Amino acid sequence: MSAAEKRPLLFTPLTIRGVTLPNRVVISPMVQYHAKDGLANDFHVVHLGGFARGRAGLVFTEGTAVEAIGRVTQHDTGIWNDEQVTAFRRIVDFIHGEGAKAALQLAHSGRKGSMQPVPEGNGPLNEKDFAKGRRAWEVVGPTTEPVGPGWLIPRALSAAEIGGIVEAFAQGAKRGDAAGFDVAEIHGAHGYLIASFLSPVSNTRNDGYGGDRAGRMRIALEITRAVRAAWPQHKPLFFRVSSLDGADGWNLDDTVALSQALKELGVDVVDCSSGGLTNTATAQPIPRHPGFQVPFASAVRNKGGVKSMAVGLILDGKQAEAVLQDGHADLIAIGRQALYDPFWAVHAAQELGCDPSFAMWPQEYGWWLDKRTKSLVLPKAAE
Repeated sequence: MSAAEKRPLLFTPLTIRGVTLPNRVVISPMVQYHAKDGLANDFHVVHLGGFARGRAGLVFTEGTAVEAIGRVTQHDTGIWNDEQVTAFRRIVDFIHGEGAKAALQLAHSGRKGSMQPVPEGNGPLNEKDFAKGRRAWEVVGPTTEPVGPGWLIPRALSAAEIGGIVEAFAQGAKRGDAAGFDVAEIHGAHGYLIASFLSPVSNTRNDGYGGDRAGRMRIALEITRAVRAAWPQHKPLFFRVSSLDGADGWNLDDTVALSQALKELGVDVVDCSSGGLTNTATAQPIPRHPGFQVPFASAVRNKGGVKSMAVGLILDGKQAEAVLQDGHADLIAIGRQALYDPFWAVHAAQELGCDPSFAMWPQEYGWWLDKRTKSLVLPKAAE
């Protein structure tokens, strides 16, 4: 067996359209609450750049709002003006300099906007937030039904207003391209704007954007069509979905059907998460355990015929490799485990035995670590 045949799938390059990812390790979008006026800054250079230094193949921004009222909190990043493009370009250039690819998640909070950062409550703004200078802004959704008790009452979007949001996503994609991103992802999960239209729990409209599954999918497909037209054809487009959101809501059969429709519009990878329709973005409809969302990615890939990305408590290289080898997904997204270990990818390579001499590591680190490892080998006893 050749060296190439022995190489784990996790560290085999993957070409999608005109972009070749150096490996299958993806850093999932994770909000950090450090932006001001939507602008990424030095924090984001260090935070996202660190994952590229850790040799992940693709590094995602956090959910990035396509318009100011589409932020979840006032500290989220945005891509609604050219100043934000300039701020992101610096980050993208650093990621590229480390040999990784950069991905932009295009997002709109919908009725879950104007809320607290997770470390400070992860709920609707209250008097304590107002005392800190935080101010609420209008939120929008499919209806006037709020996320839950105490949350802002959203304004139900008209068809014309939906058209404006579709255009905002397209403009966000154009700006993302100008910033140099290699991959764009539409955030259609976790109860935010698109997800709130998909689910029959939150979307009780009786016009063309509600009713049956086709009506509830309409905004997702319109946004996808507009983004694909604005996003260069040689660059991949991903779509993140909550594969299910609970009893009597959006379910896995719906996700497979949506994935097939997305593929027809030019989506290359479906990013399979779950939950978040009500209350916090982290609320899950099923118990968490290692790999708990892998079956969703498997269904999309094997029933829907679309490349998929698995995410959710994938903790080490052996687990990630098994997901790929068993045909459940094409990419592995690492989130909180990467916060715990920004060098997750190269540690996984060590675990899988494909980088014994630290060649994958940044050169400035690798030679030191190789020397250190050799110095730890005890000399053989003299005969």
